[in-house]
Amino acid sequence: MDTVLEVKGITKKFPGVLANDHVDFNLRKGEIHALLGENGAGKSTLMNIIYGLTSPDDGEILINGKATHFHSPKDAIACGIGMVHQHFMLVPVFTVAENIMLGSEKLRNGVLDIVQVNKDLKELSTQYGLEIDPTSLVHDLPVGIQQRVEIIKALYRKAEILILDEPTAVLTPQEVEDLFIIIRKLVDQGISVIFITHKLKEVLSIADRITVMRGGKVIATDDPKQTNEQALASQMVGRTVILKVDKTPAKPGDVVLSVKDLHVQDDRKIETVRGVSFEVRKGEILGIAGVQGNGQTELAEAMTGLRHAISGEIRIQDQNVFNHPPRDLVEKGMGHIPEDRQKHGFVMQYPISDNLVLCSYYVSPFCRRGVLQNSAIGTNAENLIKRFDIRTPSPYVPTSKLSGGNQQKVIVARELSRNIKFLVANQPTRGLDVGSIEYIHHEIVQMRDEGIGVVLISAELDEIMALSDRIAVMYHGEIVAILPADKVTREELGLMMAGSLKPEVSTI
Repeated sequence: MDTVLEVKGITKKFPGVLANDHVDFNLRKGEIHALLGENGAGKSTLMNIIYGLTSPDDGEILINGKATHFHSPKDAIACGIGMVHQHFMLVPVFTVAENIMLGSEKLRNGVLDIVQVNKDLKELSTQYGLEIDPTSLVHDLPVGIQQRVEIIKALYRKAEILILDEPTAVLTPQEVEDLFIIIRKLVDQGISVIFITHKLKEVLSIADRITVMRGGKVIATDDPKQTNEQALASQMVGRTVILKVDKTPAKPGDVVLSVKDLHVQDDRKIETVRGVSFEVRKGEILGIAGVQGNGQTELAEAMTGLRHAISGEIRIQDQNVFNHPPRDLVEKGMGHIPEDRQKHGFVMQYPISDNLVLCSYYVSPFCRRGVLQNSAIGTNAENLIKRFDIRTPSPYVPTSKLSGGNQQKVIVARELSRNIKFLVANQPTRGLDVGSIEYIHHEIVQMRDEGIGVVLISAELDEIMALSDRIAVMYHGEIVAILPADKVTREELGLMMAGSLKPEVSTI
């Protein structure tokens, strides 16, 4: 099999970080080569170099055996390389066609030839099984379809090498399956794919080869048929990783959070939470399972003060907090790991140290007589960075400079280090590697064992089943069942989430 891409001795340094340390990597024609590693292992830096977003300090890139150097993504695109980033590069108010032609516009008599572009896109969609309407506005499309737009955009520019950076991080299980079907079709037609991820099951099911990176270096390249999850996890982290959540039976106490007959609308004024009721007790984890888009987001936002509900009741112990602002809820004992970390989790431009005190910067020891105490804020940051293994050269680096996984660790560190009564954890491990997931799962279980009530919302069924003591299933904005976690199977949950199975047992 011909080698279409090869990098030799790629080295890249940033202040305080050796991101790539003499990395060798190659991609063969018509293969799926997975690049696996923890956050901060150097995966994205290597791909940014290959795509021309960053220049290496040393090493070379060969395309079809010919040495080349990219000064910008335009050079990489000209060599047949396309990249789909973890955070999509789309203009929400533009149509699919307008987004795809952006930067490579077709003109006819000096005017954009949108008719021809639509025709070309329909042919591409049919050829690769990427069904999509070129006239749709991007902001009206589900996340999985937006990802298709990004893939078509690369193919429209004649990409023969496709880099997918954490392509399943924001997808539902059903969308992941659809994506895998698409990737296999692409490979069948001669496209070569680099699949960047940290999800072990995915690489074992989709990849032809797996390269593991750790600390900026290539640790191993494996045949998926000759390895397993445990071996890959150990290579990624450099130690034995406990993949199974270790927890004792819950010892629930008094009710700490009560939600009764809650009704909530989304931004379109459509009711997406329809009469939801449940209770969470001290010392238990209530998992909320459901296909993305069944009201979980709006429910979490209403519980945490980020969205006004229409009607219902929310109580923290004996206090009615319905439609109270977030600060009041925080002061009454709420912890919150938000679904969208960049929008609701921190201030991107602020240093790590400031983001770690966003909920408590105005109280002692971080503030005295209205003046911030920078020494106390810095000491707090140093302690939490060490405790939660946040990979950064300094507490004063802007949080925007961290990888997605380390950004998530900043939020988790802030919320789990405070004195809270209950925690709303919405997709708490989204975008994290196995080592970080193991640590955060341990922390959540420990919070439960210390008497904290936890509401866990996750698109990962394995996570819901591993952590939860009870599981509430949401479908079309309603909770259709609340079941003991040890009394339901993964398959039964999946069917309930799809509305295909009516539960025989329901306890509230």
